[in-house]
Amino acid sequence: MKVRLSEFSEDWIRLFHEEANFLKTIFNDEIVRFEHFGSTSVPGMKAKPVIDMMCIVTSISKIDLFNDKMRSLNYDVAGDWGIPGRRLFRKGGENRTHHIHFYEINNPRIERHLVFRDYLKAS
Repeated sequence: MKVRLSEFSEDWIRLFHEEANFLKTIFNDEIVRFEHFGSTSVPGMKAKPVIDMMCIVTSISKIDLFNDKMRSLNYDVAGDWGIPGRRLFRKGGENRTHHIHFYEINNPRIERHLVFRDYLKAS
């Protein structure tokens, strides 16, 4: 996959919210909240135009039960992709539009991602 950088786009915020609303229809009560993180969440920053989403859930093991459904909706099911306690789904094939990272509510990686995002926003 080629790395491409784009100027900041207000569309990224809209695309995050649209995807979050769609994912709510699939995962329902498993979802605690969504967070937009990564470079597309930082206004004014150049970014690879792939929306990084964090989906915080009550039970990470229950997310595996949705793999077939996500595949049927053309998401790439990547499992933990080398990070224990995470589940990753990718949307868009070679021209990816979204990386959706699922973490269980008390996973310490959540705070690490959000602190870094907030630091970039404040800079």
